[in-house]
This record gives sequence, C-alpha cells and structure tokens, in this order.
Amino acid sequence: MSNNKRMLGNALLMLTAMIWGTAFVFQRVGMESIEPITFNAARMALAAVAVGAVSAMPIASEKEKLASYTVKECAEYRKNTIIGGICCGTFLAAASIFQQMGVVYTTAGKAGFITAMYMLLVPVINFVFFKKRNSWIVWLAVLLGVVGMYLLCMTEGFSLGRGDTLVCICAVLFSGHILCCDHFVKLGNPIRISAIQFASCTVISAVAALILEQPSMAKIVSAAIPILYCGIVSGGIGYTLQIIAQKFTDPTVASLLMSLESVFAVIAGALLLGERMTSRELLGCAIMFAAIVLVQIRGE
Repeated sequence: MSNNKRMLGNALLMLTAMIWGTAFVFQRVGMESIEPITFNAARMALAAVAVGAVSAMPIASEKEKLASYTVKECAEYRKNTIIGGICCGTFLAAASIFQQMGVVYTTAGKAGFITAMYMLLVPVINFVFFKKRNSWIVWLAVLLGVVGMYLLCMTEGFSLGRGDTLVCICAVLFSGHILCCDHFVKLGNPIRISAIQFASCTVISAVAALILEQPSMAKIVSAAIPILYCGIVSGGIGYTLQIIAQKFTDPTVASLLMSLESVFAVIAGALLLGERMTSRELLGCAIMFAAIVLVQIRGE
C-alpha cells in the first residue's frame, strides 16, 4: 500500500475522531430529555437512512470492479458486504449498550478511559489470535496513548466496580468492531457495509430500548437536534469515514487515531460549553498528540 493512501486513511480517521469528539456535546444535551439507548436507536436509524440513500447511488468505479469479477466473485463480494455489515452493526450496538449501562454505575472519566483501552486491546488481540506483529514504535505510541488517556480522563482513584466491568466489556466489543471493519472492508463495498451496519445496530438498539427503557415519539422530538447531528454527522459521516479509512491503514494505528475522540471531546467542551481544561488534561492531550505524531513516522 502506498504511503499516500496510508496518510489519507490516517487523516480521515483523525477527522472521524474530531467528529465523534464534538458529538459528545450534542449527546450530553440530548440526554437531558431522552434515555441513552433510545437516543442511540434513533440516531442509528437516521444514519441508516442517510447512508442507505448514498449507498443506493450507482458508482462508476464499483461497476468497473464488478465487471472484472466472475459470477462467483460477484456473489462472494455481495455476501461479504452483507455479512460484514451485520457483524459490524452487532459489535457496534453491543458496545454502545454496554457502555451506556456501565456509565450508570461509574464516572464519565473512568468510562472514557476504560473504553479507550481498545487502542491497547486491538494490537494484543491481533497478535494473539492473528499473529500480526507491530513495530516497537507502534507499541511505544500505544503505551503513550494509554498514559495520555489516563491523564485526560482519570481524576479519581482507580478500582473496578460493576460499571467498570460493563465498560471493560464495551472496550472489548469496540476492539471487535475495529477488527471486524478491518477484515470486511477489503472484501466488500465499504459504503454498503456501513449502511447495513447502521440498520443492524438500529434493530438491536430498538429492541434493547423497548426492554430496558420507555421510548416515545415525544422524547425523540424533544432531542431532535442532538439526534440529527449524532445521526447524520457523527453516525452517518463518522462511522462511514471509519470504514473507508480502515481500508488504507493498520487496525492498531486506526484504534490509536480514533481514541483522539476523547481529546477532541475535552476541547469541544471547553470551546462550546465553556468547560475549563486543567493542566493535567492539557498534558494528557499533549501526550496523545505526541503518540499520534510518533505513529506517523513509525518503522515498518
């Protein structure tokens, strides 16, 4: 893979992290009038419609690709697109639900830190199960990222409780989502995988909301603006950019870049909500950005 494509993929993932980070502001506002899983189901449904409309448009490059395939290869390509979308959507829905359940019993800082541990879990899972190695510079960048995330998110003592355990499960599931995207994006249509992902996530989240919460149209309407932003921008654009970008970059690097969403969330909170950044948070942000710079010059 050319260095230019890798840099493009990394740039798209940084843009994704920025979009997700700013979405925390809208999510926080949205939680004032609607339950979390209902909110998630509504925004994923909106994302499914938006990305589904885009995926239905004919693309010349896609037609050329399929024209060069045999009938069997075309069938395999379409099958991988459907299976990939369902698998990615299942991981995404499960991770989001466990995260929301965990946040009820733990602090936002601990939840953010534990969730971001997917940046460490992805290379470990990749090595243990798929024997994929990373250079020492990548491992150093990951460890720096963990330190930066700790300084950014953790403001109290660390001990594992019920909520922390649920968020740990969420981190494992987000790792599975990243690795699932990495696998299927090379075998199917990225845009359609994204659309199917959102549709699957919507169904699972809606069922969970009906069981665990009391969803209503009035609540959805009251949180319309946050749902619109998180559905179209954070969901539709952000997660689709993730799937496209992962075609051009390594999953370990992708996990590190996407963990920047916590950094951008703190910055967005300071700029849009007037929240003050402590010297500890500034140091955490600086270390995170140092890790990102380091991974860009990594050895192969």
